[in-house]
Amino acid sequence: MRKLEFNQDWLFCKDGNTPEAVTLPHDAMLAENRTPSNPSGAACGFFAGGIYHYKKNFIVPTDWNNKTACLWFEGIYQNAVVKLNGEEIARCDYGYNGFSAPLNTWNIGEENEIEVIADNSRMPNSRWYTGSGIYRPVWLLLGEKNHIFHNGVKITTISIDPAVIRVETRYTGGEVRVAVLDGETVVVTSIGSNVELEIPDAKLWSDETPNLYQCVVTLMDNGEVIDTVTETFGIRMIAWSNQGLFINGKEILLRGGCVHHDNGILGAKCYKESEWRKVRLLKEAGFNAIRSAHNPCSEEMLRACDYYGMYMMDESWDMWFGHKNRWDYATHFMKNYLSDLTAMVEKDYNHPSVILYSIGNEVAEPAISEGFKIEKEMIAHLHELDATRPVTGGFNIMIMGMAKSGNAIYDETGEKEDSNPADQKTTNNSLIFNVITTMTGAVMDNMANFSMFDKASAAPMDALDIAGYNYAAGRYPKEGKLHPNRLIFGSETFHHAIVKNWRMVKKYPYLIGEFMWTSWDYLGEAGSGAWGYTKDATGFQKPYPWLLADMGALDILGNPNGALFLAQAVWGQLEKPVIAVQPVNHGGKRPAKSAWRGTNAIPSWSWEKCEGTKAVVEVYFDADKVQLLCNGKQVGTKKVKDYRASFKLPYEPGILEAVAFDERGNEVGRCSLSSAIGEKKLAILPENPTPKAGEILYVSVQVQGENGIVECNADRTVSLEVSGGELLGFGSANPRTEESFISGEYSTYYGHAQAVIRCGNDASVCITAKDGSEVIICRIPVHRED
Repeated sequence: MRKLEFNQDWLFCKDGNTPEAVTLPHDAMLAENRTPSNPSGAACGFFAGGIYHYKKNFIVPTDWNNKTACLWFEGIYQNAVVKLNGEEIARCDYGYNGFSAPLNTWNIGEENEIEVIADNSRMPNSRWYTGSGIYRPVWLLLGEKNHIFHNGVKITTISIDPAVIRVETRYTGGEVRVAVLDGETVVVTSIGSNVELEIPDAKLWSDETPNLYQCVVTLMDNGEVIDTVTETFGIRMIAWSNQGLFINGKEILLRGGCVHHDNGILGAKCYKESEWRKVRLLKEAGFNAIRSAHNPCSEEMLRACDYYGMYMMDESWDMWFGHKNRWDYATHFMKNYLSDLTAMVEKDYNHPSVILYSIGNEVAEPAISEGFKIEKEMIAHLHELDATRPVTGGFNIMIMGMAKSGNAIYDETGEKEDSNPADQKTTNNSLIFNVITTMTGAVMDNMANFSMFDKASAAPMDALDIAGYNYAAGRYPKEGKLHPNRLIFGSETFHHAIVKNWRMVKKYPYLIGEFMWTSWDYLGEAGSGAWGYTKDATGFQKPYPWLLADMGALDILGNPNGALFLAQAVWGQLEKPVIAVQPVNHGGKRPAKSAWRGTNAIPSWSWEKCEGTKAVVEVYFDADKVQLLCNGKQVGTKKVKDYRASFKLPYEPGILEAVAFDERGNEVGRCSLSSAIGEKKLAILPENPTPKAGEILYVSVQVQGENGIVECNADRTVSLEVSGGELLGFGSANPRTEESFISGEYSTYYGHAQAVIRCGNDASVCITAKDGSEVIICRIPVHRED
């Protein structure tokens, strides 16, 4: 079926307000007021919800008569109802799955109206920022009466030596022809709806060699082409045992990071360029795996993972039938869980990057009989849909153990959809585990060691093909003896535990890697990972106006920090040492620290007006010793411990240099940071200097010295205006702010801000940045295809 973009010319309104024109994807939540009293609370960044209406009128051409058509929605948050000319044609409760809406009752040759209603009014319903409305793309799928179904082509690797694939096609009428292309070269062809093809001189897919092919399936009828579908795929085999995880026969270790679905200053809006940028930056940072936490990821993220060579653990839900929040998806779980899994598999099947299906995050239900029965049912269902991939889950041994003993952390009784909220108890059970962790820190990694917890979780863990452990690193050395047939990984781990954890990953064959929480920062769970200097910086989720979790190894703009540098050093990804400095502009005040962050250091030695203030400098590298120099004077030499050496010195602008030595005293690398000099001005730096019309462009807005160095202690409020394009978002990585990403005005944070722009059809995009009396203008040429 033809796939036509259906994102333009929508009208949007909330609760009967005046409609406004929008282009999809759209996040209605970004326009909501943030207030301390919003029931979404810190979990959702104090945003309000609502009921949102989208309408689009379009004329159906007369030559579309007798054709098959439907709309494909990649994601609507949440409780979506779709109407055609006032008649309901589809609905979807879950906010993260794609779904179709058939258009077989449209009026040919006339104007038709599509209406979408998204109900995100009942809060709290999530433990993180969700966004609201049609936040992923929409497509019109159009075909003949006889056609190839959407997601109707399945490609399976049968073997790799020789390389053999199976191509299965679901269709109506006609004859199926199959061709496999390597670039523009046809390498093999066949005829039939279920064929096996041997690929000569095959190039296999893995994280190190992400080779991709195209499978072109053509539907013929009396010698005429009536439908064509092209699927991109990779040839790769997954194998696993208690001796490890293997891709194409080679053992792999997962250098993973957990990632929420939002795109920072864009909110939940899902653009191709945003998903590809995120995956690219994570891959360049040294990660080879992503956990989609805690819901199915977007289609574009999968395409990016295929292209860059990033393994994907695609996850289904954060809850089952037991509520973690009063109005969360547990209300709908029992009627949808099998169809939800089916939707995830149909999305993922042809993507070689997907190597793990996860059936949930920190659910307690598997420890009780009803939940264990459902777990086994889901695993069997996934195996039936796809026998090539292992099934896992991000399970927490302690949470299951407490549920088994009758002391469930989460409210397993749930809330009834039609009950009176006044009759329901208000709970904060979804916070309890995280609050405990905040108080105990890394001790949590050992709390799963109790035998009673192991006994309670044994059957649910063993039912999985590969067992994911959330915060249970203390169990890693024991599992080879306690559970010799079990293959495990850290499905959720602390940044700062990576040194000891990775040593165990390399030591124990049954431990295949880990996913740090988190690799990329996100909206919601406000302040849960922050090292804060304000009075309200203590505790797990912090009060308004905290907005970001502030616990990513990369911030929401994609800038790295010390957590990433430590991981890179541990993974052997650094070619030279890296310096990071804990913020100097807090007068030597000690921050309130979160258990989820091991450092708040960033790569800067430019702290204006902080001369003489104590600075904490961290150097990351796999070396024996590090010598630190400031403006050519030796500060000291420190033994590197666990890939890091720390120094304290009074801040002095200039050049900070680190020199690393091996055990014999030989220099093995050096690096430096410099201070900004001269007058500090704004700078506008497009990431892509030659964007195309219609593309999404990321632009960095910085406070720089005359030498181009970013100044971290001269932040200012910047107003941004754009012509020749649309400003989609403008903001910074400040975790505690009342500013809005859609106002066009935002303050830099440690010298950085970011704008995201949709390029128009003009010859250039013109960006004007104003800071008081300073005005700078940047014109970016746009490539137009006439």
